[in-house]
Amino acid sequence: MANKISKKALPRKRSSKKNRSIFSAKFYIVLLITIGFSISVYHYREALLYYFSFKTARTSKEDKVAQARIYQLLHHYKDRVFGFDVSQFQGTIDWKEIDSIEGFKLHFVFVRATAGIDKTDSKFKENWDRARQYHFIRGAYHYYRPDENSLEQAKKFIATVQLQKGDFPPVLDIEKLSGSQSTNSLKIGLKRWLEFVDRHYKVKPIIYTNEKYYNDFLKNEFKGYLFWIANYNFFVENLKDEWTFWQFTEKAKIKGIDGDVDVTIYNGTPKMLYYLTNQN
Repeated sequence: MANKISKKALPRKRSSKKNRSIFSAKFYIVLLITIGFSISVYHYREALLYYFSFKTARTSKEDKVAQARIYQLLHHYKDRVFGFDVSQFQGTIDWKEIDSIEGFKLHFVFVRATAGIDKTDSKFKENWDRARQYHFIRGAYHYYRPDENSLEQAKKFIATVQLQKGDFPPVLDIEKLSGSQSTNSLKIGLKRWLEFVDRHYKVKPIIYTNEKYYNDFLKNEFKGYLFWIANYNFFVENLKDEWTFWQFTEKAKIKGIDGDVDVTIYNGTPKMLYYLTNQN
């Protein structure tokens, strides 16, 4: 009888060890999750405090998250220079009200001038003139349509935009692939636009695009150009060395402009930004 009892007791001992192992594994998993969560909370503490500071129930969670990220990045890059961009989609802008975002001074603005071979932004002249009147460093950009003639697009931009001393170089906005030509043909068209505009203004244009497009199609074949990169990913926090400008949000709120606004960080100091402008 004693032998039978001891044999029956053995499985209970193995089960006890197994349970302790499972408990230990669960404990360490919970501990790691807790540590990771604590680190994340500490890292995003300013953004979280900003998030929970909203008083109105009418503000959506998505919008609060976007505003919290903006707040976090503005503070993280407080020694850099901030600007925004506008087009006819912002409607009529009250330029005298525009000054800063979350207490950070706005120094520059990019204004959409043209799109394709035939489109002039309906608010371009007004926005272009007001930007200078209210002492913003201004830049004009062209939205490139891949399936339209590149030189005709360049001529449209040149006929619309007269650059002056203190303005940024021209900007080429390319975001889409062609629906009717190869990628190589598209790149040839982009180079023709850039070279034609360069010869006219005697300054190398800036290229605007999103990070994926930049990495996949432009990074290796358009070396020597300055890039203005769009990336709105919540978890992207680092301004890369090869990005001259980083458009980090499309959901900013700026006094004087109705609706959402794109905001950009310049990867340098105010003095460096000055030397980027036209000095002639």
